[in-house]
Amino acid sequence: MLLKATECIVSYCFEQMNYTYKKIWLIAFPVMMSILIEQLINITDALFLGHVGDVELGASALAGIWFLAIYMLGFGHIDKKAYGLYWHIDITILKEVFSISVWSMLQFFTSVAIWFLFFVAIERLGEPELAVSNIVRSVSALFSVIVNSLAGVTSSLVSNLIGAGEKKKVFPLCHKIIRLGYATGIPLIALALFFHQPIIGAYTENPDIIQLAWLPFLVMLLNYFFALPGYVYLNATTGTGATRAVFIFQVTTTIAYLFCLWGLGYSNVPLATYWAVEYLYVILLGTQSVIYLKYKQY
Repeated sequence: MLLKATECIVSYCFEQMNYTYKKIWLIAFPVMMSILIEQLINITDALFLGHVGDVELGASALAGIWFLAIYMLGFGHIDKKAYGLYWHIDITILKEVFSISVWSMLQFFTSVAIWFLFFVAIERLGEPELAVSNIVRSVSALFSVIVNSLAGVTSSLVSNLIGAGEKKKVFPLCHKIIRLGYATGIPLIALALFFHQPIIGAYTENPDIIQLAWLPFLVMLLNYFFALPGYVYLNATTGTGATRAVFIFQVTTTIAYLFCLWGLGYSNVPLATYWAVEYLYVILLGTQSVIYLKYKQY
């Protein structure tokens, strides 16, 4: 009876507390629990680790994190609807996202498949040509990182400009990114040209391979001047949300690219000519993208 009466009294007192005191309690309770956990850590540190006295500030921070997790999971209340945390499926949004992303997925798949077909064509030339192509492709990865990074940034910034109603700034933005890419890549190209023998020699000691790789290596480096604007304009088109148009550009360019490789397969041309077809690839992508950005409403 005494215990029940005590519970009733405490409950009655809490109900009589006004709004301000309840808020104070909600603030004080976490502080008290944090201090309690901190002291438990102090005791644990003294008993099990042999440390006596105050611990470093890290224990206090750890106590706060522990309490925050315990309080939010056990006592905290979050209005999930207010913050959009409730789980549900919106078919309309899924359809809109899929209608845009499916074309991007197909476009990326096509761009990867092109390299597979390229090396299939190179393999028929012989093992030395295939070895040289692998070396050149490996070195080109550095410049591909620069081009793809700047192109990806272009897509995001173009989307921001269109969202802000600044469509007229799309081309100036692309020009700035292209200049930045040239400022970054040209010194690296100069170094690669100057140290081409040590770079190629890092992959092989065969003098015949090193000599054979020089011309394809040069063609690959010069392709940077065409690939940078080509991919920047292509990703600017992607930033407008026209992923279907970008996929069409990719398909038409791929057809022309494969047609050229097929024609070269019946011709007695050096390996550098195969790598020069990359010029056609990026120029076609960039040209179609520029035409779209100039004359299409987006």
